[in-house]
Amino acid sequence: MKEKIVEILKDVYEAKEAIEINDLLNLKTPEEYKELQDTLDILVNEYVLYQTKKDKYILLKNCPSLKIGRLTVNKKGYGFVILDKEDDLYIAKEHLNGAIHDDFVLAEIIRSGVKKEGHILKILKRDINDMVGEIIIKDNEMTVDLDDDKKDISLVLKKESLKNCVVGHKVVVHLIKELGKKKYLAEIKKIIGHKDDPGVDILSIAYKYNIETEFNQDVEKELEKIPTEVEEKDLVGRINLTDKEIFTIDGSHTKDIDDAISLEMDHDLYVLGVHIADVSNYVKENTALGDTAYERGTSCYLADTVIPMIPHKLSNGICSLNEGEIRLTMSCVMKINNRGKVISYDIFPSYIKSRKKMTYEAVNDILMRDIVAPDYQEFAPTLKKMNELAHILRKEKISRGYIDFDIDEAEVVQDEEGRAIDIVKREREDGEMLIEDFMIAANETVASHIYNMDLPFIYRVHGTPNSEKIDDFVNLVKLLGYELQTKVTDLTPISMQKLLSELADKEEFSILSSMLLRSMKKAEYSKDNIGHFGLGSKAYTHFTSPIRRFPDLTVHRLLKKYLVEKDLSMSTISYYENALVDIAEHSSLKEVGSVNAERDVLDMKMAEYMENHIGEEYIGMISTVTNFGFFVELPNLVEGLVHVSTLKGDYFTYVPEKLALIGNNTKKQYRIGDQLKVKVIAASKETAMIDFEIVKEEEKDGNKK
Repeated sequence: MKEKIVEILKDVYEAKEAIEINDLLNLKTPEEYKELQDTLDILVNEYVLYQTKKDKYILLKNCPSLKIGRLTVNKKGYGFVILDKEDDLYIAKEHLNGAIHDDFVLAEIIRSGVKKEGHILKILKRDINDMVGEIIIKDNEMTVDLDDDKKDISLVLKKESLKNCVVGHKVVVHLIKELGKKKYLAEIKKIIGHKDDPGVDILSIAYKYNIETEFNQDVEKELEKIPTEVEEKDLVGRINLTDKEIFTIDGSHTKDIDDAISLEMDHDLYVLGVHIADVSNYVKENTALGDTAYERGTSCYLADTVIPMIPHKLSNGICSLNEGEIRLTMSCVMKINNRGKVISYDIFPSYIKSRKKMTYEAVNDILMRDIVAPDYQEFAPTLKKMNELAHILRKEKISRGYIDFDIDEAEVVQDEEGRAIDIVKREREDGEMLIEDFMIAANETVASHIYNMDLPFIYRVHGTPNSEKIDDFVNLVKLLGYELQTKVTDLTPISMQKLLSELADKEEFSILSSMLLRSMKKAEYSKDNIGHFGLGSKAYTHFTSPIRRFPDLTVHRLLKKYLVEKDLSMSTISYYENALVDIAEHSSLKEVGSVNAERDVLDMKMAEYMENHIGEEYIGMISTVTNFGFFVELPNLVEGLVHVSTLKGDYFTYVPEKLALIGNNTKKQYRIGDQLKVKVIAASKETAMIDFEIVKEEEKDGNKK
């Protein structure tokens, strides 16, 4: 019935009553009419049909003025409906119609043009999960001040749930039921800890994004059966690689090691081995461990706090490729020529014994500065040969369109009490890039192999950018005074790569590079292979981090099913055809939550760090201009707001077409890329906000071309 209704209405652009649709379908009996009404309700709930106030129906896709999406609301009260394939829809505060941040809504466009504006017609889904807040006293009563001030709701707390709570406790609040518009009955579900206790700040953000920090009893019970050493029975059917020179390269504090590498030469061919922890041997489907890994989707790295996808007994123990320990692995061994092409490969279950846990710092000393620590002497020749191959692989990737945005990342340094004592740029030298190049080679090889077998699989995909957003970026660059030679009418990885290279020598490159990245689509997981635009790759997957990511664990399960067990039965293929759709969607959502939590923790820790630097002066660069001021980024990547009210000597107005704040009388401009001296005038860990004011104008070159 669903398909028939959609088919009959596909060319209908005027809403129809149910009886009219009944006649179009030529239905004859009361039973058929009842089924029609039930199916119409289902299609409305699935957002395929729109039901008007007069109980008429029309396909949503035939209503260009109606849009469905998630509403985001900012602190000023207005918001945007986030749309998949077009620019977001602006919603003024007075047009929210009772909707709040994160509601799934139906909106109607009321003004078109460069900036589309709409109003909310209907709240389709209010997905309010457990929320985090702080116990406070208000009107002589204990209540909760929610951390997310964009959630414009009021709470009525069950008194008995406040037992053991004290002022200053960070808590998880569970909403029980809606009492009225934006008013909910709620209870305290968990006391996270006092806000001043070490680590509670980070855990509060984890709970905000529904990131579980503890494992349930069923998982703990299954853990008791997990061995601490690899058992003989698990070595059967695996290739023994313990005699090979295999080692790992990670950060000095890394404890969950899921990739090891090896390199040999076969005449003029490089034989690269990428050996990945076989987590699937211990975390199986339809078990508490497997279900928990699926639910979590990913490990989260929040400053120096790791919230693992699987328990530490696995992630740091039996699954981690620790030095000198026999470990189960899945190996991808590739023969690569001197042009960076993989000419043959093998993917197979194996077991290894890592010769050394190397650190990026020591490896970079060898590769970049020819400083070899005594305990690295025997490995130095192999490392240098590996670096030779890495440069070849990178050159090959660049030739096909690999886009290196070269985005700087900030790293938080904390003291023993968990307070931020420094913010530094994360190093990215040859050691880091070597591992990246080798992992990309393995991921592409595995993805291409299964894609060519035409079997259900999970891919890491990155779609072609929206041409309008790239045009907006190019116009912004022109506003800064730069003439671009690259034509972006043909959106290809090569054209984006050329665009970036043209900007590489500009002083605003780091900011422009970030802006171009934000103009592109986000990478995600999918059962359908559309390639990876940013890597210039025709087929890509995540195979190399099964300790940390559920899609990688799924890839390992599929490789075993297809290549080891040789199970290509229709029942297996049919099962994964359906299951992988859900796994890909769920994993993408969990990744977004993890990334948002990492961003919030970084913002909070930056503000905490700057609390101790109020009054100090820095040279920074304007990174964003808005109608309420502009943000200045410091060399250590800390960003703060210069509010328009602090600008002296004139009244400044935001001019969107110039992306600048311009003085009404002096015509003084503040634009992206301008360098300024600023002073820290305020910083708050609680709000994760940093405020600057201008100290002194820096001389700028007015003839940038």
